[in-house]
Amino acid sequence: MRIGFFDSGIGGMTVLHQAMRYLPNEDYIFYADTLHVPYGEKTKEEVREYIFDAVDFIAEQGVKAIVIACNTATSIAVEDLRKKYDFPILGIEPAVKPAIQNCEGKQKKVLVLATNLTLKEEKFHTLVKSLDHHDIVESLPLPGLVELAEKFEFREEIVVPYLREKLGSLDLEQYGTIVLGCTHFPYFENSIKKLFPEEVDIISGSMGTAKNLRRILKARNQMNDGTGDIVYFKSGFKVEDKETLSNYKKLMVRLDELARDKVKIITPQS
Repeated sequence: MRIGFFDSGIGGMTVLHQAMRYLPNEDYIFYADTLHVPYGEKTKEEVREYIFDAVDFIAEQGVKAIVIACNTATSIAVEDLRKKYDFPILGIEPAVKPAIQNCEGKQKKVLVLATNLTLKEEKFHTLVKSLDHHDIVESLPLPGLVELAEKFEFREEIVVPYLREKLGSLDLEQYGTIVLGCTHFPYFENSIKKLFPEEVDIISGSMGTAKNLRRILKARNQMNDGTGDIVYFKSGFKVEDKETLSNYKKLMVRLDELARDKVKIITPQS
């Protein structure tokens, strides 16, 4: 059986990419709800309906687990999804805990970059409140990065000016760790890195989610029965056109290159 991955768009492929590094001998379904992307600018009620429709569709394909590879969708629906299905439902959340740990003793702050809806959700505020005992966590919404990613627009001459505008009011020297709290954001890691001091670390929750997926499948004795094949769906329709499949392949290559380019990797705790 396959492992399902779900996101509002192509951001979830950053999580799928991590999972394939830890679980190369599995088969996957990747479902992008491109008809309704971006989620971060819609109402909670709308997004919740989209999520359940998508997960229902993925479940019908026959899966042994589903990863909600979207911070917004996780914060809104993961607990209720777990009540509905009897197979594992994994989510992803901003890697606030390892970010705070990484800043201990450095007199530096944590900056969480995410979508508006993720940052508004009670789940995020509860997470920060439970961990941030010294008021070092700040946040900033960057919805434009989602839109750029969905257009496959990663050129630094386009991305960096947008980032400069949004980060312009902040003292970038005060941050020790940047948390990529949206799965679309790792595509822009190099552009983000350019604007902060060299010693700043940039992390996301993707690695922790991938490690947790492997742990759960191993405990259920459900590992390694595939070949690394991926079937793609866009809002309920199988992706078969060569151009889209070629673009998806290019995204995976980009993620491979970004992984090789990393100067320093902080491993989120699973």
